[in-house]
Amino acid sequence: MSSPVQFPAGSQPFLEPYLPPKDRKPDDAFFTTVTFATSLDSQLALSPGAPTLLSGPQSMAMTHYLRSRYDAILIGVGTAVADDPSLNCEIEGVGGYGGEGLEAQPRPIIIDPTARWDFTENHKLFQLAKEGKGRAPYIITGLETPPAAQRAILDSYGGKFITLKFIASTDISQHRLDWKDILKALSAEGLKSVMIEGGGDVINSLLVPEHFSIISSVIVTIAPTWLGQGGVVVSPQRRLNDGKPIAAARLDHVAWQQFGEDIVLCGKVKI
Repeated sequence: MSSPVQFPAGSQPFLEPYLPPKDRKPDDAFFTTVTFATSLDSQLALSPGAPTLLSGPQSMAMTHYLRSRYDAILIGVGTAVADDPSLNCEIEGVGGYGGEGLEAQPRPIIIDPTARWDFTENHKLFQLAKEGKGRAPYIITGLETPPAAQRAILDSYGGKFITLKFIASTDISQHRLDWKDILKALSAEGLKSVMIEGGGDVINSLLVPEHFSIISSVIVTIAPTWLGQGGVVVSPQRRLNDGKPIAAARLDHVAWQQFGEDIVLCGKVKI
């Protein structure tokens, strides 16, 4: 989308119970929304690293409206490498699209534990920041000394690396960061809400019982298509109760609405 996007005012009340309140107070709890577009077979992409467009224009406009309501938008490094995403808001009237400064533009957050994203100034995030149509990213890593060339680019555009400690593991190949540490780091930067857009590993790592309490809402766009076997699937690990398998997670306070050919499902994780 290159020109400003419009999202009908009549469609906004449906989303409101699942978004950060407009009149948020400084001591309000951090607000985290998991949101993604999926096929009928619960897939985000045709294969790992393959950009796959699922959302139609109406639900894509909704996504841009959502972005205007959050302080930050978060993805994993795999999505950053595969998609070269924009991660900005193109709703008419926000900063860079008719508004002043960077008003209502979310801060992009990239989870990159080992700083493997070899970005340059030519990537979309930095081009948009240069044009005043988006913010430079904060990259959350576990490396104490991230690559100097990437650090210099971030510094020059107003972004930064944020270093956190890895979760202790006996498997040295597992470089993971703790979600509570991530949200605490965002809060320390003055960010009080985040929409988590993917990819599959990021979403699946959140949809486990130990993290249910930090998920404020879930918003899923369901496209009327099957991608077929071999894609990137949203399917969290199944739980056990007395040794018997039970559902991994369930939503309540559920609402549905059609946007073009897509269906949007909103809910809150049942704890």
